[in-house]
Amino acid sequence: MTPGRLPAAELAELRRLDVAHHLPGQTDYRLQAEQGGSRIITRASGCTIHDAEGNAILDGMAGLWCVNAGYGREELARAAYEQMEELPYYNTFFRTASAPAVRLAAAIAERLGHDLDHVFFNSSGSEANDTALRLVRHYWALRGEPARRVVIGRWNGYHGSTVAGASLGGMKAMHGQGGLPIPGIEHIMQPYLFGDAFGEEPAAFAARAALALEERILQIGAGNVAAFIGEPVQGAGGVIIPPPGYWQQVAAICRKYGVLLISDEVICGFGRLGQWFGFQHFGVRPDIVSMAKGLSSGYLPISATAVAAPIVAALREAGGEFVHGYTYSGHPTCAAVALKNLEIIARERLVERTREDSGPYLARALDRLREHGLVGEARSLGLIGAIEIVARPDSNQRFGGKEGTAGPMVRDLCIRRGLMVRAIRDSVVFCPPLIITHAEIDRLVDTIRTALDEAAPALRALPAAA
Repeated sequence: MTPGRLPAAELAELRRLDVAHHLPGQTDYRLQAEQGGSRIITRASGCTIHDAEGNAILDGMAGLWCVNAGYGREELARAAYEQMEELPYYNTFFRTASAPAVRLAAAIAERLGHDLDHVFFNSSGSEANDTALRLVRHYWALRGEPARRVVIGRWNGYHGSTVAGASLGGMKAMHGQGGLPIPGIEHIMQPYLFGDAFGEEPAAFAARAALALEERILQIGAGNVAAFIGEPVQGAGGVIIPPPGYWQQVAAICRKYGVLLISDEVICGFGRLGQWFGFQHFGVRPDIVSMAKGLSSGYLPISATAVAAPIVAALREAGGEFVHGYTYSGHPTCAAVALKNLEIIARERLVERTREDSGPYLARALDRLREHGLVGEARSLGLIGAIEIVARPDSNQRFGGKEGTAGPMVRDLCIRRGLMVRAIRDSVVFCPPLIITHAEIDRLVDTIRTALDEAAPALRALPAAA
C-alpha cells in the first residue's frame, strides 16, 4: 500500500467524524462541512508529509512554522518515552521543579546570551506572550510606575490566538471577533516596504517605520508605556522582512524612553534566520524573549518566556508571588524532548547550515522567479520566504484591484502538485524544515513557478482594477 494511504472506508469515516465532532483551528466551518471534512495527514518523515489518500507532500511550512529538525526523529520519540517512564508529569508550583525543566532553562539561557538568564515555561506561543504581558505590567508596578501598562505592537504582527495574544497582535480579522483588542494595547505601522511603501528608499522607510514607535510613545506618554513587542520577521503577517537599520532604531527608541523590548521569537527562533534567535541576526538586545514552535520542533507542546536578569532582580527584591503559571509549565516530558531537540540542532549544525548554506541557496533559487510576470518580489532570510503575486511587473498592483485573489489560487495549485505552502493575502509564504536539501529547495521553487504559470490565464482574465 502507498505510504500513508488509508482504506477508503476508514478515510470516509474519519472525514465524517471530522465534520460531526472536530473543530480545526483557523477554519471556515461551513467550508469544512461542504467539502466533506479535512485533509487527513497520516505520517511524515524528513521534509515530507503523507495524507490518507496516499499523496506525498513536500512540507514547505514545517508543519506550522515549527518542525525545524524535520519529521521522524527517533531520538525525540525515545526521549519522550524514557522521561515518561521516569517522571511523566509534575508541576512547577510551590517551589517544585523537574530536572529536564531546569536543564532546559539553562540550555536556552546559554543560547540567548546577554543577560537573558531566566526562563518561564508555558505550553504555546500564545501563552508565552500572555506571560510577557503580565510580567512587564507587574514589573513596572513593583518599580513604582504602575501607570506603565500600555504595550505597543504592530499591525499584522502575530502574537497568538488567546485573548491577550490576539490583542497584542495586529490582525484586524482577529480583532473583529470577541471584542478585541483588550485595553492597554496599541499598534503602529509594520515595516512592510513592498506593500506599504512601494518604491521608497529602504533606509528612509526604515527610519520612518521606526519613528512611528517614537511618535506613539510620545502620544501616549512615555510614563504610560510598558513595552514594545515585535517579531524579528513577521511570519503570519506575510514574511515581512524589515529593511536594514529598522531594528537598531527601534531598540534605540526603546532605550531612550525606558520601554522594555519584547522579541517574539516563536517563528524566528531556533535557527530559522540562521542564528539561534532572530534578534541576534539583527544585532539588538531585548529584555524579554518569547519562544515556542522550534523549541521542540513541534514534537510536543512547549514554549518559554526568557527574562533579563534586571527584571528578575526587581521581582526578587520586592518579594511576593508572581501569581501566574500553568498546569503544564515546565512539563518534564516536553522539556526532555526540547532538550534533545536542541542537542540535535547543535550537533547537526542546523543553525550554521541555514546561515551558510541552505539559506543562501534558497535565496539564489528564488532568483529564478524574480523575472516571472506575476512576481512582484521574491524575498527570503535564512529559511523563510515569500513570493508577492502582482498583476503588473514592477508594481505592487493586485489582480482585480484587491488583495486575496491570487494567493489562495496559487497555494491550492502548489498543494495539488505536492508542495505545502501558505497564502497570506497575495503572497505565497514558506519556511521548510532546517534539514531541507538543495534538491528539495529546487523542487519547492520550481513547483511555485509551475503553479504561477498554471494560475496566470485565470488571473489575467479577471476584471482590471477600477
